[in-house]
Amino acid sequence: MIWEIILWVSIVAIIQSYILYPLIISILSRFKKDNDKVLTATDDLPFVSIIMAVHNEEKVISEKSQSLYNTRYPGNRFELLVGSDGSSDSTNDILEEFSKDHDSFHFFSFRQRRGKPAVINELREKARGDILIMTDAQVLFTPDTIFELVKHYRNEQIGLVGANILNTRIDKSGISYQEWSFMSREIRLKYHEGKVWGTMIGAYGACYSVRNEYFTRVPEGYSVDDFYITMKVLERKKRCILEMKAIGYENVPNRLSEEFRRKIRIAAGNFQNLKTFYKLLWPPYTGLAYSFFSHKVLRWMGPFFLLLLIVSNIILALSDPFYRILLMIQGGLIISPFIDFLLRKIGLHIVILRFITHFYSMNLALLAGFLKFIKGTETNVWQPTRRS
Repeated sequence: MIWEIILWVSIVAIIQSYILYPLIISILSRFKKDNDKVLTATDDLPFVSIIMAVHNEEKVISEKSQSLYNTRYPGNRFELLVGSDGSSDSTNDILEEFSKDHDSFHFFSFRQRRGKPAVINELREKARGDILIMTDAQVLFTPDTIFELVKHYRNEQIGLVGANILNTRIDKSGISYQEWSFMSREIRLKYHEGKVWGTMIGAYGACYSVRNEYFTRVPEGYSVDDFYITMKVLERKKRCILEMKAIGYENVPNRLSEEFRRKIRIAAGNFQNLKTFYKLLWPPYTGLAYSFFSHKVLRWMGPFFLLLLIVSNIILALSDPFYRILLMIQGGLIISPFIDFLLRKIGLHIVILRFITHFYSMNLALLAGFLKFIKGTETNVWQPTRRS
């Protein structure tokens, strides 16, 4: 009986996080309206500070900087602060040249690498804006991105607004299709959370805005700064939402090894944040607690549920034909990534197998990240993921 309980609790936990919760929040959002207390283009718009930490982004930094200045947002109502975190390529030279043509462009070169959160913290101290926009070099803005990220701040209850990141250059030879599918679902899920309860659980760090007064310095050693900043806003009982019209374009990673390394770093940071914000899980009947538990905590515990599922299934299969069939299904799923690997070697790419590979690799990265967290995160210095 105990092993049966463990098995079915594990199954329900996985289904709740990946299927039931997204379905429930999607249904609830149909009965809610988007925030309609917004600024218009003719209003007195707030002054905005765009903050960007970069490291070796010579391939994209010129195009990214130009996309920021192709905005319809009034040129006298924003500034751009860029911090180069020990770049060793031509990034600094490009930024130095760009800053000569724009008075509102402020470039800071940091020779010693300290990590993205440390750079963000320092740039924020220099920022003059009422609203901060955090963005990565890889994300290109549209002419309306800045305005769409700012317009909701007419509503005093809103403290943070996430962007809708659209992924481009899908290549079925790698994991970009699976990553695009995962990110699209995540964006939609975060939009529904914000719409229903104002509890978007973690802005996507590549592009989001936050009221300067609600920005909290990221502690030293933290590697997932966007989640920390978001949860601090929610902790102050302010709303965090996602604006679907605030569009940014970003290529998705296609190499499994690159994405696996990134997810390990993020996973270690996730458990840091769980240690910091576990109190927000109580009382359990609030929208914030339900969102945090279902969207994040259950998902972070995914590898442990998968391990418990295998162990309990093996024990139960010894005496029950039903569980023997279930174990065979599990076995087929587990060996699917190996089959996918072999087929990929001969140039065959089967979408469903790649989805299974993506799912198990994400959970393996979560487990590796947990072990890294237990040992102690050594550094929050990041290596930007290579993208097409």
